[in-house]
Amino acid sequence: MSTERRTRRRTPARGPLGAVAVLVAGAGALLALAPGGLGREDPVRITDGTSASVYRELSDAAGDGPGWLGGLFELATEGTLVVLGLLLLWTGLRAWRAKDGVLAAGVVLTGLGTVVAYGVSEALKLVADEERPCRAVPGADPLAECPPPGDWSFPSNHATLATALAVGLALVWPRLAAVTLPLAGAAALLRVLVGVHYPHDVLAGAVLGAAVVAAAVLLWPRSRPLPFLWRSAAPPRRAESRSSR
Repeated sequence: MSTERRTRRRTPARGPLGAVAVLVAGAGALLALAPGGLGREDPVRITDGTSASVYRELSDAAGDGPGWLGGLFELATEGTLVVLGLLLLWTGLRAWRAKDGVLAAGVVLTGLGTVVAYGVSEALKLVADEERPCRAVPGADPLAECPPPGDWSFPSNHATLATALAVGLALVWPRLAAVTLPLAGAAALLRVLVGVHYPHDVLAGAVLGAAVVAAAVLLWPRSRPLPFLWRSAAPPRRAESRSSR
């Protein structure tokens, strides 16, 4: 069997079946983490349970620090998204300069998957109607300013975006996983530390972002660039040979 055929052959994890399996597993995890809210008129207020207890412990521990810690944590949260976005851009530029249509396809699919995951996250917020812990948990004293009423908590958009970018980059360029995955974990943890999300919010956002982007990347064959990228990335050999004649 030639090397070209071995490269083109899909592994069981890739292709439509792998993508569907990832999406089904992600949907099941989201259902298990969801607080409810569908069909209810009032917002869901979580005041007890494991997630609320962990929220209290983490937010209280962060609240014992100096006053400037909240601003630093908020800045760090946004910084993780900026760094992940720049890494995606850098990977895309590297693929373009190397005329690597396969890597460029992975970058585009990661970007598209991240946008889709964010849209699904916003839709789920309207269904779950979960009140922010900084407003629902008695005695909560968040480091960050509590978002206004109607800005629901489940799932976390920051965790969705960070994990989508991190997982996509790790799949298209595995060497980046050592950087991107810890950054996504930090972004999720910081949302709990500043007091604006429950732990299950950020976990749900991470599951959502990872599932959507992984499905997008796995759906496309690894050895095949996207058609419009292939035309732009591949050198026009025929044109060059004709002009040389």
